[in-house]
Amino acid sequence: MNANVTQLLTGRRILVTGGARGLGLAFARSLGEAGAAVAVADIRADLVESAAASLREAGLIAHAIAVDLSDPAAVDRCAARAIECLGGLDGLVNNAAVTDSGGKGADDIAVETWDRVMNVNVRGTWLMSRACHAALSASGRGAIVNLASDTALWGAPNLLAYVASKGAVISMTHALAREYGVDGITVNAIAPGLVLVEATAYVPENRHRLYIEQRALQREQVPADVCGAVLFALSDLSRFVTGQVLPVNGGFVFN
Repeated sequence: MNANVTQLLTGRRILVTGGARGLGLAFARSLGEAGAAVAVADIRADLVESAAASLREAGLIAHAIAVDLSDPAAVDRCAARAIECLGGLDGLVNNAAVTDSGGKGADDIAVETWDRVMNVNVRGTWLMSRACHAALSASGRGAIVNLASDTALWGAPNLLAYVASKGAVISMTHALAREYGVDGITVNAIAPGLVLVEATAYVPENRHRLYIEQRALQREQVPADVCGAVLFALSDLSRFVTGQVLPVNGGFVFN
C-alpha cells in the first residue's frame, strides 16, 4: 500500500458487510492496512471466520460476524456485536448483496427472486444503516458507504431485480445523507463496474468484452480499483462530501 495511505484510517472502527470474499474482503483488508479495526459480516459463517483469520494473520485487527441481511433481528444483532467488538463504530460499508436475477429477462424473474434481491440489497442496507445510526452519531465522524453499481446508471439488461435494487440504494443514499447529516454522518455511494470477483464468474464473456471495449480505461476491473474510493469516503478527506454517487468503472459510465 502507498505509504501516504497507511495511517489514513488510524483509530477508525468499521463494519463491512459481505466481507467473506470478493470486494468486501478487499475492502476490509485495505481498511485494516490503512489503520482501521474492522468487523467483517457475512451470511457464510465459515467463510467469514476464515476471512477474519486471514486478516489477523496479516497483522490486522479483524472480527467475524455471521449475519443474514434478510432477517431484521439478525441485522440488529450483527450491528450490536460489531459495536461491542470494536468498542464503537466510525464507519459502515454496506457491501453485501445478491444478484440472483442475472441472465434472465424482465418477464422471466420469479416474484420470490425479486423479493429476495430487494430484501437483501435494499431493505438490508436500510436496516443495517438504521442499526448503526446511534453508534455512528456518537463517534463524531461517522461515515456510511453504500455499494451501488453502475448497472443502475446505464440500465443493464437481463439483470432487472439487481439493477432496480441498486437504483434504490442510490436514492436511499441521497435521502439518508439528508436525514443523518444532522448527526454529522456522511452517506455516500460507490458504483463499481463489472469487477473480477467470484460473484461475477457467471457473467458471459460478451458482457466482459462490452465493458472493456467501452471503458475509457480499456482493461478488466479488479477489486483494488475500488478500494481507494471507499478509503476516501470513510476518511477525514471527505468530511464535507455526502449524498454523492461515485462511479468507479474506468469511464464506462460518466456521472
